[in-house]
Amino acid sequence: MTFARALATLLTAGAALSFGFSHAQTPQQGSRLDRIQKAGVLKVGTTGDYNPMSFRDPNTKELTGHQIDAAKELAKDLGVKIEFVPTDWKTLVQGVQAGQYDIAMTGASMSVARAKTAGFTIPWGHNAFFPLVLKKNADKYKDWEDLNQPSVTAGFNLGTTMEQFVQSALPKSGVRRVESPARDWQELLAGRVDYTVTSLFEGAQLVKQHPDMTMILMDKPRNSIPMSFVVAIDDQVWINFVNNWIVIKRQNGYFAELNKKWGIIGQN
Repeated sequence: MTFARALATLLTAGAALSFGFSHAQTPQQGSRLDRIQKAGVLKVGTTGDYNPMSFRDPNTKELTGHQIDAAKELAKDLGVKIEFVPTDWKTLVQGVQAGQYDIAMTGASMSVARAKTAGFTIPWGHNAFFPLVLKKNADKYKDWEDLNQPSVTAGFNLGTTMEQFVQSALPKSGVRRVESPARDWQELLAGRVDYTVTSLFEGAQLVKQHPDMTMILMDKPRNSIPMSFVVAIDDQVWINFVNNWIVIKRQNGYFAELNKKWGIIGQN
């Protein structure tokens, strides 16, 4: 019996773990779980622009990263092939709801705004936000409120939780909206914004690659958020399956090893 069918059997028997959702349903023909197994393909939406989560290897140009590895592991356990579908942050939720892909695995974080239209799995990890500035300007900002000024301009990519954070937590700041595939941190390097808000994950990689930038206020993290995979909000069978997969993989140490491989710190 494959991993996928074993979990489907648990769901059918009503033995699926409960995570605050309604009770587990018998896998139905309309569920993505059933369709994925019949088609033999798992379609995964990913942005390819978020190092170390999902990005292009500069040498091979192939997709790589923490979430790419996790997606391949999910497909392997399902016993199917994998197909990566390009998407961007602005259309991430719409893509999964429209059926363009079965799941989005790209380093997405949960938010109340997204949860109104997207289904989220239980978290696989957690993250936090920090300001990213040019190193030469690091001493200008002693606190988050120093960034919340009309004379200070923030850059953010449309559709990201960073956009939501700046608008709600730093409403006085000037803003520069960036359309993918361009990135907000590129605007910082070019001197067109004073700061961006980055995650601990991506910021750690960016400051290694670009010594002119640095993260600040490291003793004052904001917006501690759970990291999750995005699925269709109306397919409880598929949500239950992926939730169970995450629990099993965390329990057997898979995510601990994956986090270590990609330098993802502070996870438990």
